[in-house]
Amino acid sequence: MSITASMVKELREKTSAGMLDCKKALEENGGNFEAAVDWLRKKGLSAAAKKADRLASEGLVQAFKTANGSVAVVLEVNSETDFVARNDGFKTFVNDLAAHIAEKSEAGIVEPATAILDQPYFKNPSQTVNDFLKTTIATIGENLVVRRYAKFVADNSMAHTYIHGDGKIGVVIDVACDNASALTKDEFKGFVNDVALHIAAMNPMAISDAEIPTDAKTREREVLVGKAQEQGKKAEMIEKIVDGQMRKWLAENCLLDQVFVKNPDLTVSAYLKQTAAKVGGNITIKKFVRFELGAGLQKKQDNFAEEVAAQMKGR
Repeated sequence: MSITASMVKELREKTSAGMLDCKKALEENGGNFEAAVDWLRKKGLSAAAKKADRLASEGLVQAFKTANGSVAVVLEVNSETDFVARNDGFKTFVNDLAAHIAEKSEAGIVEPATAILDQPYFKNPSQTVNDFLKTTIATIGENLVVRRYAKFVADNSMAHTYIHGDGKIGVVIDVACDNASALTKDEFKGFVNDVALHIAAMNPMAISDAEIPTDAKTREREVLVGKAQEQGKKAEMIEKIVDGQMRKWLAENCLLDQVFVKNPDLTVSAYLKQTAAKVGGNITIKKFVRFELGAGLQKKQDNFAEEVAAQMKGR
């Protein structure tokens, strides 16, 4: 019996198995649809559909960069449990996906990263990334979500990544120097890695005051004014007090003004100037992105009473 594209599509929609797996299932079973479903279930390839509504808020933040520092990627993929996040198969999947993004996907900060799912997978163009994802879900036995990525392409600069805490925090950074030869010097490379580490630890909002959104500054000032009023500060003193508090807040949240995490005697700006003198060129931190695993996602809260009630209904 001839296997048509519409048959494959229908089976794929029912089982969420990969396109090639659906085609093979139909071929193995002479085009019998239900037998093909059973074949996929036996192989564990249709399980993904049943897991798609589970909340995935654990997982891994992974990084990938080319050897010459021209392309760097940080990627977050979520799983349901931390146990699976430590699985070697899951780690390989995330690493391969980061490499795919470095080679095939658009640059920028992309969230949600659903657009990459339709791309031909770089290791096997006959599959899509979504096929690769569904097969991995079926193999691992948990729902996985490709949440977000950031990809930087260096332009007379160095793109670099840093991962902290076994994949809990990831940073990608792009740093330039007007002396091209500086990009190959150990002092420059050390500076870039140190700043990426600092960003992971200190979580700055922006590189400088100018990059912090006006509405964020306005919101913070309103909070500080309200706090001063609640504390009974004199009206004529409030503006001066809040101005000082805002300067402190900006210093704590702007990368260049932060105290350098590896040397409290320096700010990041001072460290930058020291390094610039050593490498013989002006250094500019162009941009950075910091991903913290699960940030902004609601963690799954199991309700034991509801779980017991659901089980009793099934009896």
